[in-house]
Amino acid sequence: MTLIVDELPGRTVRVENETFLYFSGTSYLGVGRNPVFGRHLREGIRRYGTNFSGSRIGNLQLGVYTEAEQRLAAFTGAETALTFSSGFLVGQALIRQLPTDAAWFFAPRTHPALWRNEQDNTDGDFTDWTQQLPAKIARTDAQTVVLLANSLDPLYAEPYCFDWAAQLPADRHYVLVVDDSHGLGIIGANGGGVFAQLPVLPHVETVVTSSLGKALGLPGGVVLGRAERVERLRHSPFFTAGSPMSPAHLYAYLQSAELYENLRKRLTKNVSFFRKQAPAHLFRSFDSYPVFYTADDGLYKRLYKQKILISSFPYPSPLHPHITRVVVSALHTAKDISKLLSEVV
Repeated sequence: MTLIVDELPGRTVRVENETFLYFSGTSYLGVGRNPVFGRHLREGIRRYGTNFSGSRIGNLQLGVYTEAEQRLAAFTGAETALTFSSGFLVGQALIRQLPTDAAWFFAPRTHPALWRNEQDNTDGDFTDWTQQLPAKIARTDAQTVVLLANSLDPLYAEPYCFDWAAQLPADRHYVLVVDDSHGLGIIGANGGGVFAQLPVLPHVETVVTSSLGKALGLPGGVVLGRAERVERLRHSPFFTAGSPMSPAHLYAYLQSAELYENLRKRLTKNVSFFRKQAPAHLFRSFDSYPVFYTADDGLYKRLYKQKILISSFPYPSPLHPHITRVVVSALHTAKDISKLLSEVV
């Protein structure tokens, strides 16, 4: 059931003139509804306007981009960062740069931003995929192998481990591309995402792509990796001919380091509160990740009757089965979560 609303959801949303508790979406830190971030954004708009209609390679450039990219690199542990107008554009720019004669292997449910075509969409178990990789690689003559995966599974709330990369045959060159759209800002040390957790190996180049529009609440995307790789992307038509992301939002990001940290702590507290009391048989979850998957699709309708809206829709296309999840955010109060628990316990 698709609902049309006239406001950005926060901890609640108005649906057909009634107020619902909102446990859905991907605004894990609730940045889009945070008044402190809103003040920083308004100041950014006063400085930079609502949009920058120039090119990042023009003869007039805004310093806020370089400053924000340096902050993102330090935050994630990457050598270099480069922002684009969307996470999807980042992914497409990167895969178009990688060698077409390489052997390409896509992990199950890899984000569509990294697909070359729909045939790259695969299903299955991530661990099984990693265990089968060495044999599959051995059967190819390609000297360069491209491996593409998500940093975690945000649909079924499953963590991924990348230690298996150390077992790859060392007689090839690997490019490990990881989409961290649903992890950046909330997983890893201080929310820095997956980059610093990936193995450092002489024969493996790691590149991370990510939307900034989830936890960080910024309308754009970022690529993280070695300076040489990122510089090549800087000279690609996907970057030079594409409009940059909003400089006002990057200004607000630079002013919000303390805010993001406080929101992560609040989110962790909310997730812990819900996990401790939610029925273990009903939900799948891990660590302090705010997504709780359930195989009980009927939960959506039962909670809707109680004015609670959770996530339930077919993905990645209308032809796929529904995926039903509860998403806890930093915006929720203890009272909100208690109300939800009273309806699922």
